[in-house]
Amino acid sequence: MSHIAGRLSAVKPSASMAVSQAAKDLAATGVDVIDLGLGEPDFPAPAHITEAAFAAARKERMLYTASLGTPDLRKAIVAKFRNENGLDYAIDEIAVANGAKQIIFNALMATVEEGDEAILPAPYFVSYPEMVKLLGGLPVTPACPAENGFRLTPQVLEAALTKKTRWLFLNMPGNPSGAVYTEAQLKALGAVLANYPDVMILSDEIYEHIIFDGRKFVSFGAACPELRDRSLIVNGMSKAYAMTGWRVGYAAGPNDLIKAMATIQSQSCTSVSAPAQIAAKAALEGPQDCVAEFRAAFERRRDLVVEGIAKIDALSLDPPEGAFYAYIGCTALIGAKTPSGQTLEDDVAVAKYLLDEGRVAAVPGTAYGLSPFFRISTATSEAVLEEAVKRIAAAVAKLEF
Repeated sequence: MSHIAGRLSAVKPSASMAVSQAAKDLAATGVDVIDLGLGEPDFPAPAHITEAAFAAARKERMLYTASLGTPDLRKAIVAKFRNENGLDYAIDEIAVANGAKQIIFNALMATVEEGDEAILPAPYFVSYPEMVKLLGGLPVTPACPAENGFRLTPQVLEAALTKKTRWLFLNMPGNPSGAVYTEAQLKALGAVLANYPDVMILSDEIYEHIIFDGRKFVSFGAACPELRDRSLIVNGMSKAYAMTGWRVGYAAGPNDLIKAMATIQSQSCTSVSAPAQIAAKAALEGPQDCVAEFRAAFERRRDLVVEGIAKIDALSLDPPEGAFYAYIGCTALIGAKTPSGQTLEDDVAVAKYLLDEGRVAAVPGTAYGLSPFFRISTATSEAVLEEAVKRIAAAVAKLEF
């Protein structure tokens, strides 16, 4: 008899983590593998950020903090939303958690009842549907194809909404697609949502500062202020400040939801570690040159990969508008035969072939709800990306069409 709860039977482990672990396992045997599975900047966190945490830890006792975060950090987040996004929130409308993923999990746990639906435009971040299912909800995943810029349209949104819809998730710039919404596009979605007062909106804006080609980022909260009382604006330190391992995410939202999320956090992890909160405050209030430097580097890397993939006839890649991923179309590879005589039946098989033959770890599009694609992270060095594209090209050239 299994002692594992039945609700876990429908939940999958993180696909990107699994791919990265497979690459690490191969590397441990001496195989030269390029791991492009995880979205993790290769830069160290800026020195003024880490030094702030170290200095505080040297001279102070690091004690429990309030579940929602220290007042100092939450004030810094209030200022960030006001200065960068034009959003006015009070300190009691701010939550801090162990990464944006815990923010999202807490919000869902606080609101989702058995059978509630959450609209997750596909392609979506791999953890969204699994969190919804874990908490008894039903993911609804309308396809947002490349020809629509991987963006949700008002027509597709209207068709997906039902009486059971509890949440709409937006992610911009998107993981894995890099899609960015304009203010007009967000307002069009808001006009639809105005007719569904029971639907809450979760806008995951963690890649906000990684945006390309001179585009201007517009927060959902700024585009649709009339939906403020049912919007949760999610962000975090991991991407813009290269602080993935520090695990600090934050959100702004209606006070009753924030209070419910605080109750959950107080009974689970208590709070984010005190040194990490000090580092996050230093990041938000300190020099922002690093953010611009990282963004410029990610754009150069985007350009390198777009140029390289364009030379591979069997693959397609529309230039990502933001974030640090390439969501590469591989329709032409489906049905091709590998040198060993195996047929590539789907993008899962394509990703496995790239790992086995090309020694490049990529995540299949199936994990993001839209196939056939595979995702690679472009958050690593230009030299590594150049080599990865060469390996992908060489592996594709060995296929029989």
